[in-house]
Amino acid sequence: MTDEAPWLVVGLGNPGREYAANRHNVGFMVADLLASRVGAKMGRAKRAQAEMAEGRLGFGGPKLVLVKPLTYMNLSGAPVVSLAQFFKVPVAHVIAVHDELDVPFGQVRVKRGGGEGGHNGLRSMSKSLASKDYARVRFGIGRPPGRQEPADFVLSDFSSVERKELDFLVDRAADVVEAVVLEGVEWAQNKYHGS
Repeated sequence: MTDEAPWLVVGLGNPGREYAANRHNVGFMVADLLASRVGAKMGRAKRAQAEMAEGRLGFGGPKLVLVKPLTYMNLSGAPVVSLAQFFKVPVAHVIAVHDELDVPFGQVRVKRGGGEGGHNGLRSMSKSLASKDYARVRFGIGRPPGRQEPADFVLSDFSSVERKELDFLVDRAADVVEAVVLEGVEWAQNKYHGS
């Protein structure tokens, strides 16, 4: 059943126009791009406080359920678990796409399981799913400059220099998600971690 099960790809972020371009919202950006790649549009989910889109990767490929929780970051787990239950998605088929302070800007990393590194969206997902064994596509935003608090840094917009590369990096993160779905975490690590 696991191989036929859909994949739940969760872009983490905060709802609202004031957060749209924040570093913390890069998961939303990747989810939107993936939706356009599979020819779907994000719409309000009936069963959870989230926007979602459904589509297939390639002709007859694996089904993707793309989700942007609308609960604010620290409550992301509730809509994730309701949609995972509704679509019968095992934890092994859940992928969280999120900003990562411990990865330099310009790098995208992937792993399965592990800690949350202080990320409230991941903490909420792990608690609601009662498991940490889902895949994470970690979009590097680097550490805040000087003495800026990490909480303020993640809720600020990308710099003008970073914005020049942002589209390319969001595109790469979407490629990494597709690689995890089609080939697995280890394959995606081998392909994308060297660059």
